[in-house]
Amino acid sequence: MIDRIFIYLLPLIIIADTYIYNLFIKKLTQSLTLRILWFVPIILLMLGVYLFIFSEIGREHRSVFMIVYMTIAVPKIIFFVISLLDLPLRYFFKWKIYPFTILGILSGIGVIYIIIYGTTLGPTRFEVKNIDFYSSNLPDSFDGYKIVHISDLHVGKWEGDKVPLTKMVRLVNEQHADAVMITGDLVHTYAKELDGFEPLLSGIKAPDGVYSIFGNHDYGFIRWKSKESRADNLENLKQRQANMGWTLLLNGHTFLRKGNDSIALIGVENEGMPPFPQYADLPKAMRGTEISPFKILLSHDPTHWRREVLGTDIDLMLAGHTHGTQFKLGPVSFAPLLYDEWAGMYKEGKQGLYVNVGVGSVVIPFRFGTWPEITVITLKKERL
Repeated sequence: MIDRIFIYLLPLIIIADTYIYNLFIKKLTQSLTLRILWFVPIILLMLGVYLFIFSEIGREHRSVFMIVYMTIAVPKIIFFVISLLDLPLRYFFKWKIYPFTILGILSGIGVIYIIIYGTTLGPTRFEVKNIDFYSSNLPDSFDGYKIVHISDLHVGKWEGDKVPLTKMVRLVNEQHADAVMITGDLVHTYAKELDGFEPLLSGIKAPDGVYSIFGNHDYGFIRWKSKESRADNLENLKQRQANMGWTLLLNGHTFLRKGNDSIALIGVENEGMPPFPQYADLPKAMRGTEISPFKILLSHDPTHWRREVLGTDIDLMLAGHTHGTQFKLGPVSFAPLLYDEWAGMYKEGKQGLYVNVGVGSVVIPFRFGTWPEITVITLKKERL
């Protein structure tokens, strides 16, 4: 899919480059050398797309290429589209000042800033969010119970850099939560991505434990050579989480207890919209939780909430998956085009859904506006 995006954008970039050259570059310089140099970046991009798709070298450096591609292509396309609005002013009204050209330049500069910030500082700008969830079903002894919720670490995308995740572990532990809950996509593809990270992640501690589930990437979201290699990878990932002291809930449940009171913690395997895997068995996972007045569900994909969870006696569902599309500029985000619920707390009746935008990145190491998130959810008794 990413390959196709780069290919589809190339004609638009060529059109934008030609437009800018004819309207501006030719007038700014008479130097043939400088005029030729204008087209060098697009030629290199075309070569890069070829290497990206057909060469091992390109695939090994795909993140770097995608960042360079965005930095060169997106500002030009945005400038091209905005400055087109000046053409009627230029040719029909003979304006000497071109406001949309100026706006296009400023917008292009802004995009370059966003790309540079989003690929350098954005992925490690951790944000701790504090959320209160009120429920009349909550047992009195759990009033004030604190949960840290994290999601989508995508460990393989950190490329062996332990510094950001060391910071994350410190921030998680500094919240002094009663329990830590991790809603999937621990790895990007392979269990071996955890090599060297296991001692670090096993440092996440909470009195009532650390609980996790699988997300779509944890199943190895690629074409495997065989069913056996995929199954071996999955078993390896299960064992590694157990070795880290995490409790993996796969279509099952446990109980968190305080005195004579308990709340049910339910975890399902991934239940996503196609093409993502659908392995959840919610009825099986909930079987035996009827004795608990308050139930928390860990389910990676927030679309599961509307498809099956609403209308059950689950009080709070925790999810991830969306990453908030890794971009938000003020109120503007692409995420609502893809998801009804994509970030933050949602409530219908007495039921709640919290969507964490994740810690790691997919496709490219970029985040702007939807910073890596550590959520602290405090359960509170709603007095009727």
